[in-house]
Amino acid sequence: MTKAAVAASYGGPEAIEIVERELLEPAEGEVLVEVKAIGVNPYDYKSYSGAFGTDESKLPIALGSEASGIVVAVGGSAEGPVGPIAVGDEVIVSGLNGTYAEKIVAPARFVFPKPADLEWNVAAGVLAVAGTAYDALESVGVKSGDTVLVHGAAGGVGSVVAQLAKERGATVIGTARAQNHDALRAFGAEPVEYGDGLLGRVRAAAANGIDAAIDTVGTDEAVDVSLELLTDRSRLVSTAAFGRASSDGFLTVGGPESAKRRRLASPTLLEQAGSGVFEVTVAKTFPLDEVARAHAELQSAHPRGKFVLIP
Repeated sequence: MTKAAVAASYGGPEAIEIVERELLEPAEGEVLVEVKAIGVNPYDYKSYSGAFGTDESKLPIALGSEASGIVVAVGGSAEGPVGPIAVGDEVIVSGLNGTYAEKIVAPARFVFPKPADLEWNVAAGVLAVAGTAYDALESVGVKSGDTVLVHGAAGGVGSVVAQLAKERGATVIGTARAQNHDALRAFGAEPVEYGDGLLGRVRAAAANGIDAAIDTVGTDEAVDVSLELLTDRSRLVSTAAFGRASSDGFLTVGGPESAKRRRLASPTLLEQAGSGVFEVTVAKTFPLDEVARAHAELQSAHPRGKFVLIP
């Protein structure tokens, strides 16, 4: 048995329960991982909020999609994306449903080696944000010499977008609250504050115009400003404004092509994270038992960076 967090009903964080879940021995091609840290993402609370429907047959909903930990058992031959997996390996599990637990059984295809220089807490939250950031950059073809507008550039995904865009040789203009502007400057981005007058501030910061825009917040302001500045709507991608994308004809991340792109890029992204090409900030940690509080705080104003659960 293992302690795990599930959503027993649809609604707010009060729907979450800590339960004892049966833990099967790993089958051929699976591994048993003792979890050290668990990444928390907005999708986790959206999954039981009703945003994706309220099908009662899907309850209880196992929560979480990423974690870091140590392999404690291997079922037969387990070949991960970058090679064989053995007992004692320090790993990252990404893309597997139900990682809010003390121990998890994971098919090897979801298991990646943890870079030695990444702490457990950082490793638990790196691939979801880095994969989304990479996917967004690839979607709009960001390259050296581009000027890129990043909405929500101080957030989990946005901060990695900014750093990876700079790594590609792009100029980055990022929207953020004033208190996060120093962090953006440290990433090499030019910060601008969102809110009334954003269009004028971006124009002033981008003397030669904007070549691409990546929206990680999903507000009408972010979309409207991007559409006003871009001549090619195929160079605007959003991780959140799905309704506007459908009506206004720009790109979003997600779907089979995005999943494939992220999966193939994961080993390289982990190497880059381990070598310091980009960093993921951990804002706060919570015990697994306090997952409901973590979800409540994540939905309100909170410090810059990822939330992480500790079993």
